[in-house]
Amino acid sequence: MKNILLEYIWLDGYATPNLRSKVKTIQLLSDPELTDCPVWNFDGSSTEQAPGNNSECLLKPARIYRWAGEHYFVLCEVLDVKGSPAINNHRAKLSDLHNSSFVNEFWWGFEQEYFITQNNAPLGFPSMGFPSPQGLYYCGVGGNQVRGRRLVESHLRKCLDMGIHLTGTNAEVALGQWEFQCFASDTLKACDDLWISRYVLSRLSEDFNWDIDITPKPVQGDWNGSGCHTNFSTVEMREEGGEEYFKAILNSLANRHQKHISSYGEDNDRRLTGHHETQHIDSFSWGIADRGASIRVPNSVPQDDWKGYLEDRRPASNCDPYKVACLIVEAVISV
Repeated sequence: MKNILLEYIWLDGYATPNLRSKVKTIQLLSDPELTDCPVWNFDGSSTEQAPGNNSECLLKPARIYRWAGEHYFVLCEVLDVKGSPAINNHRAKLSDLHNSSFVNEFWWGFEQEYFITQNNAPLGFPSMGFPSPQGLYYCGVGGNQVRGRRLVESHLRKCLDMGIHLTGTNAEVALGQWEFQCFASDTLKACDDLWISRYVLSRLSEDFNWDIDITPKPVQGDWNGSGCHTNFSTVEMREEGGEEYFKAILNSLANRHQKHISSYGEDNDRRLTGHHETQHIDSFSWGIADRGASIRVPNSVPQDDWKGYLEDRRPASNCDPYKVACLIVEAVISV
């Protein structure tokens, strides 16, 4: 028998969900499968998910990842004591929608931006004032241009080892700001992988006594905010396409703009100002190769007879990908 560590991970009930975790040990003869992970429980009154006089919530294992050796991460859905999805369990809703729209074969690429911080300030920022203005930091190299590369590359390697397909990473526009790209050709796995890759990043940052800030505008002033640009496509977009079809999708997204914005991340108005490569939060626009638009149409799309993907640039860095994917799927399949 082997001692197996199962680190149960779930989303709490705050307006912007936080990741929580605790470890269960079990004994098995072989490596664990998802079916080997029992339903567990936790005190929901400590996570904004239940009242104190009836505080038990359930953790239903949804996906398992090997962390290291006999230590595994178990991503869980939160259920109430009756076994129904908790109010903020948006994975359950997406699961139903994903199953009904599986024929569309959605592909997803999340561009997760974030700041590495120490003592509540981005790495490289002086204790008083600001560093040199933005300009040389984007994809920069050298101690004056980037900070935290060792953590960033450790995170990339660890996620790849865990079966999370990170397609790349780069230093972003502000000092101490980075991005990684997370891809999957399965809607639920794409969102699960993004949540776990966020967890892995914060977990690894503990070794450096650093923290990860995914709020949309950590530094006020003439500094870029952080988004989670969401690239998406269906099999029809990739293989058949057509200008009329793409414009129908763009029109659907335009008509649903406020609905999407309301679920694209808390404090996103601080980022979507119409400056720093954003469209204003109250406006919708799309444009070919336009990074100041709500939706960017890559140059490759019209060049390939309007086949390919779209990039929704509105989601904030702290968005819940389950909610974002659900809204985009609804918008696309309604066309």
